[in-house]
Amino acid sequence: GLESELRHALERGQFHLEYQPQLDLASGAVVGMEALLRWTHPQLGRIPPASFIGLAEEMGLIIPIGDWALHTACGQARAWQLAGHGPLRLAVNLSARQFKQKNLLHAVAQALAATGLAAAHLELELTESMVMHDVEQATSIMANLKALGVQLSIDDFGTGYSSLAYLRHFPIDVLKIDKSFVSDIAHGDDAAIVRAIISLAHSLRLKVIAEGVETAQQLAFLREHGCDQMQGYLFSRPLTAAAFEELLLERKLLPA
Repeated sequence: GLESELRHALERGQFHLEYQPQLDLASGAVVGMEALLRWTHPQLGRIPPASFIGLAEEMGLIIPIGDWALHTACGQARAWQLAGHGPLRLAVNLSARQFKQKNLLHAVAQALAATGLAAAHLELELTESMVMHDVEQATSIMANLKALGVQLSIDDFGTGYSSLAYLRHFPIDVLKIDKSFVSDIAHGDDAAIVRAIISLAHSLRLKVIAEGVETAQQLAFLREHGCDQMQGYLFSRPLTAAAFEELLLERKLLPA
């Protein structure tokens, strides 16, 4: 089954990363990218992350796979900087098990040291449920990560527990607006939620990135309400490293 295939996928080189551009809404320029894990199996073809990430997490395989992803992404980000593409910020997702593993700090520090990427250019994405699960433990892990100099973001904000009370105590830099809110911006309730997240984030001096932006109307709304950055199909789907580099060379911008 999928489990035994997953067990060997890493050593068989079946994983690759795709990169989704993140754009500054004011300048329209690409300022960073989110690295996304992809699994292509020789017989089964492309296996969607929803089908294997949870499984890898359960089996404990997410630690070596996540480590590979972090090293690969940091190396790629550094290569793009050396090629003259500016100080792009790289976002990498951490799973719950990675977040709680004993040598997380060592793993992150090692990936940065091995690739030469500056810590300030790495952003680790945590989910709301991960940090709310055990607030005290999460806060101390986050403080240690911040001491390394990396950026921290809360992904899927507002979809899980209400963490407003804790938010100001967390040493985070970025809030991401979940695509479920962005896709329904045209409807009153979600528009209010998006506005609230943006103003909350800015009052806490955090940056806000909207995910899953697909229409000009959504983009206009986000710009109008002062959202800082976006990613989504309106500009680009996640791309292979080669295609992402082409996009950087074209210096494509978001429509004004």
